[in-house]
Amino acid sequence: MEEVPHDCPGTGSAQAGRGASCQGCPNQRLCASGAGAAPDPAIEEIKEKMKSVKHKILVLSGKGGVGKSTFSAHLAHGLAADENTQVALLDIDICGPSIPKIMGLEGEQVHQSGSGWSPVFLEDNLGVMSVGFLLSSPDDAVIWRGPKKNGMIKQFLRDVDWGEVDYLIVDTPPGTSDEHLSAVQYLAAAHIDGAVIITTPQEVSLQDVRKEISFCRKVKLPVLGVVENMSSFVCPRCQKESQIFPPTTGGAEVMCQDLQVPLLGRVPLDPRIGKSCDKGQSFFVEAPDSPAALAYRSIIQSKCSGIQDFCSLRQPKGEDRVSA
Repeated sequence: MEEVPHDCPGTGSAQAGRGASCQGCPNQRLCASGAGAAPDPAIEEIKEKMKSVKHKILVLSGKGGVGKSTFSAHLAHGLAADENTQVALLDIDICGPSIPKIMGLEGEQVHQSGSGWSPVFLEDNLGVMSVGFLLSSPDDAVIWRGPKKNGMIKQFLRDVDWGEVDYLIVDTPPGTSDEHLSAVQYLAAAHIDGAVIITTPQEVSLQDVRKEISFCRKVKLPVLGVVENMSSFVCPRCQKESQIFPPTTGGAEVMCQDLQVPLLGRVPLDPRIGKSCDKGQSFFVEAPDSPAALAYRSIIQSKCSGIQDFCSLRQPKGEDRVSA
């Protein structure tokens, strides 16, 4: 993952993509294309479309393989457990769309209606959209440059008929690149509640998460908190806990203290999580009383640091305010 330059002018600056610090940055061309140019009309169209979506949460990770898509899926499952809560899960990992597999929706197709694309519904109150639904085979490679990825994300946000939604969860690829800039820029006018960042305990993962937090601060994306995945291994039989990935520098807890961001919780490693994802089944069904399932629920439901409380605290003010 490329690091955001320390003196990055930010995507909203007139110097975006043009400053001295922008030289050599992989996002230079994308930033420069927006600097001083007329606003993309899609931004206002997306703002209008998103008026029916109360809360928008991005799930980010600095490094791949830390369980970001797994967390996104189970966050959606957990919120949708309340039948009165309407949830949408958008997968913008264009080159590695794993949400259709994890949600048990492989082979489903997107349908067009008069009001736009229709999400694929897993339950009456849980809709899913992914580029994986547009591929002829799950093995097809998506070999696209930045502008085409940008166009796909724009289409997802502008043309999908989400309907009245309480939570839109956006599963992103690892890093701080085109997809992240596009999502933030297109949703900024519609208000993003913030980002949940996923990590594992070892320093090699935390190092990239620090860059992710730096990115969020540069683009003024609130950090709702950090989730430490695979924090330990709890044997499903004897319930003994072991450290598989030792937190050599103190893990996510110390990092969160240093950077002054909330630690939402720790999810232990459980082999049944991978099994349930391969089967396209919710882990809450596979092992509802396991320590990992309890950790997921605690993160979602906690009154002190849960995601739902963060969203209610970050309601927009004035005429843009939407009651939860």
